[in-house]
Amino acid sequence: MLPDYALTTFATLMVVVDPIGLAPVFLSITQGLPKAARRGIGWRASAIAAAILVATALGGTWLLARLGIGLPAFRISGGLLLFVVAFEMVLGVRPAREAQQATQAAEEHARNIAAFPLAIPMIAGPGAITATLLLAGRAADQPVQLIALIAIIIAVAAICGVTFALAGRVAGALGHTGNVVLSRLLGVVLAALAVQFVIDGIREAFG
Repeated sequence: MLPDYALTTFATLMVVVDPIGLAPVFLSITQGLPKAARRGIGWRASAIAAAILVATALGGTWLLARLGIGLPAFRISGGLLLFVVAFEMVLGVRPAREAQQATQAAEEHARNIAAFPLAIPMIAGPGAITATLLLAGRAADQPVQLIALIAIIIAVAAICGVTFALAGRVAGALGHTGNVVLSRLLGVVLAALAVQFVIDGIREAFG
């Protein structure tokens, strides 16, 4: 049903992308830049990430078919990958590593930080691309669900843009403890969603 699919899609992408969790990383990458420039970079990064994920939703299933990879196999492997991401979130490994990589990348590519590392791999990273492919697979032969997926991708990207624009306030309001607790909770939710993807893949492959 469309409402269930839309809710699952929104929850999955919000947890994987984690706009609020990206706020401190965004601040570290754009440190020292004027507010106007920082806001522009945030919106540009969100737009680039949305374009990447929409292209994945529209052409990802076709690409898998050309490669001879069935959706059940990708659901299982994708679910396992998302579970690894969730495991890192719960243990606090992922945010620390991403912040370090993002800072290093920003120093090397200061002129292109909207595209890299903000759009890729911060927003449209392997987890988000994998989740989008899995969700697009669920929407196969159902144009309404595919349209809903694209709309939700754009909405999540817009939330990222707003979060980046308000990054200073968001990070300050949550504080270090709040960011840590939120990351752990989102990791648990993502782990459950990842297991569900694996179960769906196994059912489809052997059912």
